[in-house]
Amino acid sequence: MLNKLLAIKIKNRIKLIQKAIENPIDFQDKILTNNIQLSKKTFFGERHDFSNIKTYSQFTQKIPVQNYNSLKKYIDMSRMGQTNILWPGKTKWFAKSSGTTKNKSKFIPITTESLKKCHFQAGRDMLSIYLNYYPNSQILTGKSLMIGGSTSIHKNNNYYTGDLSAIIIQNLPRWVQLKRMPSIKTALIENWEQKIKQIIQESVNKNITSISGVPSWTMMILDQLMKKRNNQCLSEIWPNLELYMHGGINFDPYKNQFHKCMNSKKLNYLELYNASEGFFGIQNDFTKSDLLLLINHGIFYEFSTINDDTSKKEVIPLQEVELNKVYSMIITTNGGLWRYEIGDTVMFTSLKPYKIKIIGRIQSFINAFGEELQENHANTALHYACIKTNAIIQDYIAGPYFYHDKSGAHEWFIEFKKPPENLENFKYILDNKLQALNCDYEAKRNASILLKEPIIHILKKKFFYEMLKSQNKIGGQNKIKRLYNNRDFITQLIKKL
Repeated sequence: MLNKLLAIKIKNRIKLIQKAIENPIDFQDKILTNNIQLSKKTFFGERHDFSNIKTYSQFTQKIPVQNYNSLKKYIDMSRMGQTNILWPGKTKWFAKSSGTTKNKSKFIPITTESLKKCHFQAGRDMLSIYLNYYPNSQILTGKSLMIGGSTSIHKNNNYYTGDLSAIIIQNLPRWVQLKRMPSIKTALIENWEQKIKQIIQESVNKNITSISGVPSWTMMILDQLMKKRNNQCLSEIWPNLELYMHGGINFDPYKNQFHKCMNSKKLNYLELYNASEGFFGIQNDFTKSDLLLLINHGIFYEFSTINDDTSKKEVIPLQEVELNKVYSMIITTNGGLWRYEIGDTVMFTSLKPYKIKIIGRIQSFINAFGEELQENHANTALHYACIKTNAIIQDYIAGPYFYHDKSGAHEWFIEFKKPPENLENFKYILDNKLQALNCDYEAKRNASILLKEPIIHILKKKFFYEMLKSQNKIGGQNKIKRLYNNRDFITQLIKKL
């Protein structure tokens, strides 16, 4: 009976997902209209004349594109306990995240609507998509190991803060709580090293059928688990493990590590695009790596072209995007974010349905010599070089190096789990793959006149872990910024070598 009920629920959700796929612009228009109507009596809505917004053109004229700094005063008012500021009612949850703004921390408002109709609804869609694709799946017969961030919930006078995973854990439906690991007490431990020990202790003898988390931190836990069990492979520790759900960073450098952990037993992978600001995408075709853009989850999407000249930046709605162009994503959400540029860049791989690939962060690139190197180029080239040299990368940072004759190079700082036997060969393969991927890089590398061959430094093991630890950024939702367009951070990094 339970299986029949589950099958009906999955079928109904797949129908809803398909309906949104077939009518994306209708759903987007309804979401924009609904968000404006609900919020026209808020402080932000009255200041921006929401009552007189009837068209998309009026929407763009009355509300400029925002970032965290421009919305901060409204967010601070909400944190002080004021109601009806960015969204109707009182906002009592704020996801704390370390961003690339000048603020040490960002506090992203999480409303009841964004929690239920965005994050949780997307979670149900994710499960439905997976079970529809794999109808014989057994993931619901066991536990799901959720490896979240390290920040516990902090109660203030008027609100609660914590990283997104902590907020979601506190608000999950009871049936999900019964299926998840570790315990809430362990999940909310702030000390990451203590948390790892507790996660291993609680989960090692359980029937774990799925795992979710950022690849770098997940792999750290799995490594320690296998050492504790005398390097048993995961398929021996958890014989029913079938799914790993991941997001946040590029997965390519980690896929071989997961494959080796399973000792060649098949493990399914499901990529997600979930952030404090919203749940944006789910992999719906397990033969491809691009993500289905979630159209019907309370988020209205806009996209801006990437251009060094901000005065020429063009902002367009979803129906005007083109394939294979890099865009910065702008969102209007049921969490009270209005035309908010989140800092991520994406590229559309399909328009029917709308599917995207995450390219990187707006601030994560190297263009010191006109080479326009994006993070996706770096990730792809490094992954290729690792395959060709049987190397495994833990993480990396790269930036420009300037010679006295005004030429330069890219200086790479790489922490390997398994270094290549021949670093020169690795560098040669990396350089050539970057040229094949990026015509601007190739042009600047021509005859080594402007851009010379890369410089590569091998960092000691756990370098980036210790760096994050010194910055109090240990945990599942903290990530390394990988590409820098100047030497400010690189100079600081060199001092630590």
